[in-house]
Amino acid sequence: MYDFFVEERNVMKLAKNGISAKPIKARQRMHLARCHEKSTGFPTAALSSDLKTKYAKNSVRVRIGDNVKLVRGEYSGIEGKVQKVFAEGGLVTVEGIHREKIAGGNTPVRIHTSNLVVTGLNLNDKWRRSAIEGTH
Repeated sequence: MYDFFVEERNVMKLAKNGISAKPIKARQRMHLARCHEKSTGFPTAALSSDLKTKYAKNSVRVRIGDNVKLVRGEYSGIEGKVQKVFAEGGLVTVEGIHREKIAGGNTPVRIHTSNLVVTGLNLNDKWRRSAIEGTH
C-alpha cells in the first residue's frame, strides 16, 4: 500500500504514489537518492512547445547531441548542443558556454537540466526513437 523511503537517520512516509507534494521532501529525496535512481530520473528537461505537441510528452531525458536552449540563469537565451551529461547531479555541459579560469584557459560550465528546454532531439538511436515516438 504505502511506500517507505528509509535512510539511516531519516524515516520519511510518502504518499501512495511514492511522491510527496512538499518541496522540502522532494529536495531531500533527490539528495538522498541512490546512484542508480539519480542516473535514471534526474537528467530530464522540459520539451519545447512544438515538440510537446509532436510527441505528446512534457519532458525527456537529456542525451549528448540534443539541442537545448537555456531559459534561466546567467546564460539564458543561449542555444547549443549538449556535449556531456553528468547523470548523478542532473548537470550538462553545452557547446559554446565556457568560463575563463583565473590561471588562463577555459572550462565548460555545468548547467542543471531544470534550467534547459530541449528544442531538438538526437534520434540516431533506434531505441530512443521508438520510446519517444511510442512505437515500441
